[in-house]
Amino acid sequence: MIDEKEVNVLDPKKRFFDSYIERGDKETENFLGTESASEFFEQPITYFKQHINEFVYVESVWFDQLNVESLSFEVDDLFRTYDCLIGLKLPKKKEKEIKAYFMSIFTSDEARLSPMFNQKDGLWEINFTLDYIEGFSEDMKIGEAFSLIYKVLFDLIIELEG
Repeated sequence: MIDEKEVNVLDPKKRFFDSYIERGDKETENFLGTESASEFFEQPITYFKQHINEFVYVESVWFDQLNVESLSFEVDDLFRTYDCLIGLKLPKKKEKEIKAYFMSIFTSDEARLSPMFNQKDGLWEINFTLDYIEGFSEDMKIGEAFSLIYKVLFDLIIELEG
């Protein structure tokens, strides 16, 4: 169970400053380096369009609390949208609720959602477009985008618990 009071105490802009951030090459998945969260999250989100060949993998205790096992972020090569891929530890039987939640928060029919349950790991691998979620702006910083991702996942978990 998530403690909503604990979540709301921390300034969302600083929530992820203790994160582990690893950049990788999308084509080869080769490691490109790690980043300082306090500096990287202050960059504009357009960083990903300027470095279209890269993705980032992020670990944070805040995502751990939501049962998010993994989170990566990139710009889709074809659609040029900001895409988030998460590994979420939820039962397979939650498929209908997961899909319904995301469809209810998307602001456009162009939004893409690709949830797939991985039997081996017992994880939902969910790929979704951030561009079509209320609050998204291409003027935001990377840290603000991750705060939005966190809010989306937090609200999903709260809805599934309710």
